[in-house]
Amino acid sequence: MPRQARIDAPGTLHHVIFRGIENRSIVDDGIDRAGFVSRMGKLAAETQTAIYAWALLDNHAHILLRSSPYGLSRYMRRLLTGHAVVYNQRHNRHGHLFQNRYKSIVCDEEAYFLELVRYIHLNPLRAGQVQSLDDLASWPWCGHGALMGKTGQEWQDTDSVLTRFGKRQKAARHAYQVFVADGVPRGRRPELVGGGLFRSQGGRSGVETLRREGLMEPSDDRILGGGAFVERIIQAAEEIQGRSFSRRESLQKAAEFLRQACTESGVNLIELQAGSRRGNVPAIRSRIAHHIVHEYGLSLAESARWLGVSTSGISRILSRGERS
Repeated sequence: MPRQARIDAPGTLHHVIFRGIENRSIVDDGIDRAGFVSRMGKLAAETQTAIYAWALLDNHAHILLRSSPYGLSRYMRRLLTGHAVVYNQRHNRHGHLFQNRYKSIVCDEEAYFLELVRYIHLNPLRAGQVQSLDDLASWPWCGHGALMGKTGQEWQDTDSVLTRFGKRQKAARHAYQVFVADGVPRGRRPELVGGGLFRSQGGRSGVETLRREGLMEPSDDRILGGGAFVERIIQAAEEIQGRSFSRRESLQKAAEFLRQACTESGVNLIELQAGSRRGNVPAIRSRIAHHIVHEYGLSLAESARWLGVSTSGISRILSRGERS
């Protein structure tokens, strides 16, 4: 069965999950972790993406965010591609770092916002990466510490979370802390890591109740929420899809940018695609590589074929840009 298109309406609340390929690590040490968190925050500010909760573990990560006017895909593409390039370069490895594509679940904010903040921030405790809530409050690789005022992440939208617990910051933090502690005995909460009818109805008993009453509730595996919410999100997504770039359009626009960049700089397209390093060709190749990967979503292998270098060559080009 083919994968459904991702729902990417601007302003939508998403629970995003991504894992290392074959469940391998996506960060190996503090340098990797700090680089990932810095990139996450920098891109959030650049793209106007609001981040409410996040947790970076060894082999996977969770983020609760509201997509910006640019949509979710642009943010996630730049975050994951940028991290993979730097990680591979630093650890002298090649190939994919992340398992398949990231998972994003559109969530009903009214019903699930606080539950997801708590669930995501308790991930390091459930995984055994910290041993207590006190440890979690000072653990720098999770958004819980910022909400508790123990770690500084200026880009994290803590106000939108804390104001739901009270008007005064001290009282709000205490109420939030109690709320998180109450979630510890609840365990892994599998109903919060996907969409569809079973999760949206609270499990099998909720679905069976609907069936006994002869009711039909719209559902979608990409959405966590009730029927009315599902219908509203699907309608919005269809409207957005009619205005967004298709894969063919993205490739066409990337090809147009390639030709235009060569023309404006006086570089022969055939020479560039033959791998030339003469004159200003490398600089133009670098500019094109950054643009077609980050703006049009071309893979490293596709970009390499278009620009006359190896995939590792594209990786090095992007890595130099990240460090500059």
